[in-house]
Amino acid sequence: MMRRDVFQAIADPHRRAILELLARQNLTVNGVADHFAISRPAVSKHLKILTECGLVVMQRHGRERYCEVQPDKLNKVTDWLEQYQRMWEQRYGRLDELLHELQKKENQNDD
Repeated sequence: MMRRDVFQAIADPHRRAILELLARQNLTVNGVADHFAISRPAVSKHLKILTECGLVVMQRHGRERYCEVQPDKLNKVTDWLEQYQRMWEQRYGRLDELLHELQKKENQNDD
């Protein structure tokens, strides 16, 4: 089985919607498919990718397979985004300081 990247999983809007759905409740494959206007094989393919990424696990209960989301796997995305958040906060902080300096100089010139 090819191991996929979490970023590949969330790149597709259908897979993001499936994750949102499964975050609320565990569903069978057919239960997931009932929420989408795409074919069941397409839903199965999306679930396969989510499973390969570790974002969804399949649990067998009798004859049914239930899909369960593993949200902790999204920590990779959070960690990646946080580095950019810190960078932008620093840049905005510097911009804020520059604006305060410019306002201070402008106020001094008005006196």
